[in-house]
Amino acid sequence: MRRLLLAAPFAVLAAPAHAATGEAVNPWVALAYLVSGVFFILALRGLSSPATSRTGNRFGMIGMLIAVVTTLVTHFPMSAPVGETPVGIDVACVHDCVQRFDLFSMGEILIAIAIGAIIGITIARRIAMTAMPELVAAFHSLVGLAAVLVGWAAYLNPGAFGLLVPMDTIGTDYSLPMQIGAVSKIEMGLGIAIGAITFSGSVIAFLKLSGRMSGSPILLPARHVINLGVLAAIIVLTALFAMAGPSETMPLIVAMTVLAFLIGFLLIIPIGGADMPVVVSMLNSYSGWAAAAMGFTLGNTAMIITGALVGSSGAILSYIMCRAMNRSFISVIAGGFGADASAGGGEAKEQRPYKQGSAADAAFMLEQAEKVIIIPGYGMAVAQAQHALREMADLLEEKGVEVKFAIHPVAGRMPGHMNVLLAEASVDYDKVFELEDINSEFAQADVAFIIGANDVVNPAAKTDKSSPIYGMPVFDVDKAKQVFFIKRSMGGVGYAGVDNDVFYMDQTMMLLSDAKKMVEEIVKNLD
Repeated sequence: MRRLLLAAPFAVLAAPAHAATGEAVNPWVALAYLVSGVFFILALRGLSSPATSRTGNRFGMIGMLIAVVTTLVTHFPMSAPVGETPVGIDVACVHDCVQRFDLFSMGEILIAIAIGAIIGITIARRIAMTAMPELVAAFHSLVGLAAVLVGWAAYLNPGAFGLLVPMDTIGTDYSLPMQIGAVSKIEMGLGIAIGAITFSGSVIAFLKLSGRMSGSPILLPARHVINLGVLAAIIVLTALFAMAGPSETMPLIVAMTVLAFLIGFLLIIPIGGADMPVVVSMLNSYSGWAAAAMGFTLGNTAMIITGALVGSSGAILSYIMCRAMNRSFISVIAGGFGADASAGGGEAKEQRPYKQGSAADAAFMLEQAEKVIIIPGYGMAVAQAQHALREMADLLEEKGVEVKFAIHPVAGRMPGHMNVLLAEASVDYDKVFELEDINSEFAQADVAFIIGANDVVNPAAKTDKSSPIYGMPVFDVDKAKQVFFIKRSMGGVGYAGVDNDVFYMDQTMMLLSDAKKMVEEIVKNLD
């Protein structure tokens, strides 16, 4: 939910605010925005746990409803200050357009909201849970694009957004021509730049997550130099844009926007599939900061609060995900998880002996176990095996077997992906444990049941310094008495493109099949 708080109503909240011009803000408006901010905080708190996530979603919806309604009510009718715009638009025409906006735009906004609501409801009903990561990335791109469009709208029609100030150095002689203030230009430039980076980066993330682009890192020559150069150019252009006169700003803002779109592509293309959970949370953070920057430009308290909450929560989540992989945030955004490693070739080692079992074999051994720990991964999501897995766990518990689920922070393709799938299958929350809470229990487990996971159980992360996943905390499944590993074939490898020694351990039995079909067969043998 925290990734979607900004997407639909961004343009509505981006209505001009009198606070941008220094005028007093209606105390009731400030109170309404404060209340909506409190609901957003309660939403984030609720979303921190699966048990309270539904309540958190409702709080977020209520908060956004208050913010949108307040914005619509308080910005009709509007007025625009008289003066010369920096892009040569006649002020009388601008003022006339604003007045006509009062008469006609409310209906247009309501129509736009209705269209967006219909599209959103349709997508929500039809989207498969396995496609949720790419959907989140797609929505991030919309938030970023909205920030760019709002920023350009404010630049092209600053009078309607209350951004014009006198051109004298003190800013009090209203007989002089008007221009956009330097501070507003900086805020506008930051909002456009961050929004453009969010848009283009999210497009690449969507293409990778949806399989329309290879998940492998695409490494460009001298990419770090190029990235730093483009970022430096954006900073310089933003500074020049802030200091430039009205007639000099257009080429600067165009160049800054183009470079920001470019750097978004360049930052995400080198990042491999193993880092996608971090990328999703990072883009979530970017979308929040873009909204906050535009909130400062427009003097809209609701946008500032919402953007800051989304930006900070996304940044914290990115930090948590990086810690879970034993990586620094800088190394991830520089394009590097496994990008320069020599070990990950993308193909499994050949001619290594392994033991293959059947569903009947697995069912018999599971019935004899006292403690079973299930480790789900993206393969479970692809096969949509979560419901069959929950049924298997229920049958084992009826037979007196203790069953727990172990979730790695980076399992799947977005933060919390496995938690969402297990919650959808009605797995009790108190049976689901994070890595640090359950890793010590594998030594006492009779069976470690791995379904569709790979990198998060790969012991190479602890032993092989040449491996691209070296240093990432992983589950100690090698300490369990018996390991069942469900995967489609021995030829596949994880996101990082490295083989897994767990396949070939003496206590490992490979169950080569579609995850859902294999679990359903195990369930039949357990009845």
